[in-house]
Amino acid sequence: MVLVLHDISRRKMAEETLRKAKAETESAYKDLEVFSYSVAHDLRAPVRKINGFCRALVEDCGGEIGPKGHEFLERLCAASQDMGRLIDSLLELSGVTRTELRLERVDLSALVESIAAGLRNGEPGRKVEFAVAPNLAAMADAHLLRSVLENLLQNAWKFTSKHARARIEFGLTQADGQAAYFIRDDGAGFDPAFAGKLFTPFQRLHGSAEFPGTGIGLATAQRIMRKHGGRIWTEGAVEKGAVFYFTLPGAIYGK
Repeated sequence: MVLVLHDISRRKMAEETLRKAKAETESAYKDLEVFSYSVAHDLRAPVRKINGFCRALVEDCGGEIGPKGHEFLERLCAASQDMGRLIDSLLELSGVTRTELRLERVDLSALVESIAAGLRNGEPGRKVEFAVAPNLAAMADAHLLRSVLENLLQNAWKFTSKHARARIEFGLTQADGQAAYFIRDDGAGFDPAFAGKLFTPFQRLHGSAEFPGTGIGLATAQRIMRKHGGRIWTEGAVEKGAVFYFTLPGAIYGK
């Protein structure tokens, strides 16, 4: 009996230790989120000023600076714009955890069609076929889910850009006995050995010169899925395209 009570006591102590460690980790994580948000927010104004003054110099003093100076200013302007986009992405990433979910019925098929139309309008000369399964919906936060779908579809659009023709598909399948939505493309793909890196902030498998980006979009999508109680993962191969799967507890099929 004494031995049993001792085991129970040790288990309770271990559970309490784990609980405290989890609480401390969550607190530190929240502090880091607040810090990241504050830093990114405070950087916005000076970066905009740098970009503004660069543009002013190019426009007002371009003739006096000379070709070399003009080239340097253009590079500086481009770098400040890249930093601005990165800051915006960081703010979006840190903002996901603070956003309160507002669940409603979201027509995913219609949302994908809307985003696809925007991509087509932006580059009307591209030959890209969109295959969108009808009547797919979910109980989710519409604003956050749009962010996920925009990230995934923009990636598919971007990584098929080197191909004369491309196909992007949105549909529903089964994965591990669970319904999973997917977005598939036939673009550049990636080495599957590095698939895990895709959801880590700032980790990119393609150079910015080849395919521009900040390396934040997929990390944001993963946080949104976790916030909904779902998950996201990917499969792909070099020059054989990629497919991103995601699950949502509130999946709805049909109208």
